[in-house]
Amino acid sequence: MSGGLDSATALALASQQGFECYCLSFDYGQRHAIELRSAVLIADHLNAREHRTVKIDLRVFGGSALTSDIEVPKHRREDATTSQIPATYVPARNTIFLSFALAYAEVVGSSDIFIGVNAIDYSGYPDCRPEFIQAFERMANLATKAGVEGTTKVVVHAPLIAMTKADIVRKAVEVGLDLSLTHSCYDPDQQGRACGMCDSCALRSKGFEEAGIPDPAYRTAVHSSL
Repeated sequence: MSGGLDSATALALASQQGFECYCLSFDYGQRHAIELRSAVLIADHLNAREHRTVKIDLRVFGGSALTSDIEVPKHRREDATTSQIPATYVPARNTIFLSFALAYAEVVGSSDIFIGVNAIDYSGYPDCRPEFIQAFERMANLATKAGVEGTTKVVVHAPLIAMTKADIVRKAVEVGLDLSLTHSCYDPDQQGRACGMCDSCALRSKGFEEAGIPDPAYRTAVHSSL
């Protein structure tokens, strides 16, 4: 759970379906580490059984605008967000995150892993596609003691993967998620205020606009930075 709109909605859906939720966040050297504050608030808001933050430093590899001095792209055309993999792509990030989640799940005895990836209104990341999720699930059942012994079958749930951003916003409201707690910006200022220009801000804004629902977190951040 990053603290963003998608992962928070995925958590809310898991909770609504009756799962006892163990949340996992990552402090991986991201420039927008302010999102971790939102993750803590959301886990508490949705009554998670446990919330852990794993510290790993992906800055040792760099290769992304989120983990190095590469500039965060701003004002990208909408068609570019699905045809070009942007500089904000973090190499192997979701593979790394899901691997940690798999270990955590095996320790707590869970066979269900939820991840808030989306392959409709997204930035074109290869590790957000259904093919990746399906491949990881197959690997997970080959790689774990529980899988080999047949005591459980790991299922990777990606409930938002075929939703538009507007669908996600509507679903978040439907399940009672406090959207003011979420944070989506890749390049916030020193006070954590959204830039309003990066892909993540643009996709979030588009989703709320198309859903016809005001965004309390985004509106406050953008107005206070003007």
